[in-house]
Amino acid sequence: MTSRRDQFDDYVLDAAARLEATCGRAFPAVEFAVEDVPRGPAPWEHREVPLGRLFPATGSWPARIVVYRRPVETRVSDPRDVAALVSDIVTEQVAGLMGVSPEELDPGFGE
Repeated sequence: MTSRRDQFDDYVLDAAARLEATCGRAFPAVEFAVEDVPRGPAPWEHREVPLGRLFPATGSWPARIVVYRRPVETRVSDPRDVAALVSDIVTEQVAGLMGVSPEELDPGFGE
């Protein structure tokens, strides 16, 4: 039996693995992480609670994409929709890192 937290982690890893398989060698060096809630708005963000954030690579640290579990879970009315929303968030963040549109990485983005 897996916890909701572990299941959420698996959704993020599955979404990243699908994109990596699609992109192949072009997939950027990036770490994925899950946090329960964002620590506070970044200066460039509006008042909306972010569902995910991209932190660019700095020095010897690779880029990092963080998906926020609680805000994602509260955005869906059916728990079965969490995986789809996580996939869209990961796709959007990786696309931002690569400088392409999310639709280029996943033609089904947002459906």
